[in-house]
Amino acid sequence: MNELDASESLQSLKDFYDAYSLSVGTRIVGCKTLLDRLFISFLAGGNVLLEGAPGLGKTSLARTWSEFFGFSLGRIQFTPDLMPLDIIGSNILQEGPHGRSFSFFKGPIFANVVLGDEINRATPKTQSAFLEAMEEKKVTFLGETHVLPDPFFIIATQNPIELEGTYPLPEAQVDRFFMKLNFTMPDTHALLEIMNIAEKPGHRTQRTSEVSEKALRSFRELAIDIHAVDSVKAYIAHIVQETHPDRSNVAMVKKYVLYGASPRVAISLLLGARVLAAMKGRLHISFEDVDELLMDIAAHRVILNFEAEADGINAQAILNAARNFVSREFSREPESRSSR
Repeated sequence: MNELDASESLQSLKDFYDAYSLSVGTRIVGCKTLLDRLFISFLAGGNVLLEGAPGLGKTSLARTWSEFFGFSLGRIQFTPDLMPLDIIGSNILQEGPHGRSFSFFKGPIFANVVLGDEINRATPKTQSAFLEAMEEKKVTFLGETHVLPDPFFIIATQNPIELEGTYPLPEAQVDRFFMKLNFTMPDTHALLEIMNIAEKPGHRTQRTSEVSEKALRSFRELAIDIHAVDSVKAYIAHIVQETHPDRSNVAMVKKYVLYGASPRVAISLLLGARVLAAMKGRLHISFEDVDELLMDIAAHRVILNFEAEADGINAQAILNAARNFVSREFSREPESRSSR
């Protein structure tokens, strides 16, 4: 792709992002950063774990988001008695012109956007079936493989309260989510806007008519092609390494971290930074792009010990300490300084 084509593609992506922010932002108010992160995760091909108290509008968010893109929406309400077949589908015996036969009926996971509501209320067996489909982008039933729709985007939610009778996701499964985001209580101004929106039932988010599914794929490809200089890649690698207590030079990491960030964090940070740079109209990623996404991509993948909980230390504090150490090290390198 030459420079002129790249500039035109970046402008098309920026125009589409602006339309997205305007359309979805008028329905889901008071959480612009959250909407930005969902957009980045989607273009990067990742999935999102959303944490927030009941009644904040997580279901409305997923519905509005899918309406804008013109995607099909599947909703799965996780409960303790939910079974894997309730998610992926099952064979049903039907009468046909040639007698009885089994036909596979697809479950709610066969949609472009799937809202997995309160995933921590289902049993580990059901959670695993859901996350396996999320990871593989396909399901296998009685030896037959069924491919999930493309694009495919998961928004899973967790309720941080009412923890009795829940099954928290194991760390290895939480690691599969590209980002973990917090859906917080809106401020007074946003709350007034929400009340005004609620007085207009039936209003639907309009999909932009100027962007096709082919264009969406091209936006994803464009983001992947954003250039990453070696110094920024090294910056990412060093931050990830500094979260591991057996390799870190940071006293806080050595004291409070049980398991550091996985290689998935490095890959996700690189992909996310590329998308963010494209959204900002740049053909290269910067150190600042990495810093902006670090907490949302890495915090849920750093496992702390009991001493950290007792001392009130969270993953954000650990990541800040690791990043600050690496930033000081890179500031001593002329090449890194010029790249910034």
